Amino acid sequence: MSKKPKYVPKRTPKIGSFSFVCLVAIGAIILSSIGDVAPSPQRIFEGIPRLTNLLGRMLPPNMEEEFIFRMFWVLIETMEIAIAGTFIGIFLSLPIAWFSAKGISPLGPFRWLIRGVVSLCRTIPDLVWALIFVSTVGLGAVAGTMTIVVDTLGFCGRFFAEAFEDTDPKAKQAIRTIGGNQWNIISSAIIPEAMPSLINTSLYALERAIRSSVVLGLVGAGGIGQELKVAFDLFQYKNASAIILAIFVIVMAMETLTDWLRKKVS
Repeated sequence: MSKKPKYVPKRTPKIGSFSFVCLVAIGAIILSSIGDVAPSPQRIFEGIPRLTNLLGRMLPPNMEEEFIFRMFWVLIETMEIAIAGTFIGIFLSLPIAWFSAKGISPLGPFRWLIRGVVSLCRTIPDLVWALIFVSTVGLGAVAGTMTIVVDTLGFCGRFFAEAFEDTDPKAKQAIRTIGGNQWNIISSAIIPEAMPSLINTSLYALERAIRSSVVLGLVGAGGIGQELKVAFDLFQYKNASAIILAIFVIVMAMETLTDWLRKKVS
């Protein structure tokens, strides 16, 4: 006869009273949120005819030469906002990541102050930053570029610091043993090892900047978003569909380019 096993694992994990209360509370919050703000089937069915009517007014897109030419230059401005803002943000993120990284920061325990600034940049939405900079420097592309800089700083500052922290401590210790200073450690051990992660993060930051720069114009921060807002405000739906199509092409082209670059550096 075969012996019965001494221990048989349970099919379902045991849930304590506290965990059960938490699960019930989370479920109640989810159901309450769905009941308050989720669209009902009735509203969706009522909206389908209006959506069909809107699509009928948006198609075909406006392909007049004068409009396409004007839109082309606005798209160039949008790309410039994204590229300039991302480059400046990445450049500033490197020293900020150094100051906030655990184990290598020259600020010691005060590195949390820098981390707090990075978290603030990341927490406030892009459109809020855009409103702040529009109020500060006025309407136009400069406000959009400053918004992308802050957004990139919040994104890259965090992930650059994590990449620095994940580097091999043995290489840092070896340079320190032969008398190397903090700059030698950064330039010879940390940055070379973290470079693939830095490049991938930077490319993804550029993708995010392209998407963000599209909508910044909705609050007056320059770029193609401003043209899109004007088109909808003036009920120029064929112009709006042409702009949306151009945005789609630009975003897809940028994603393809960054994916190709990531494969090259990986």
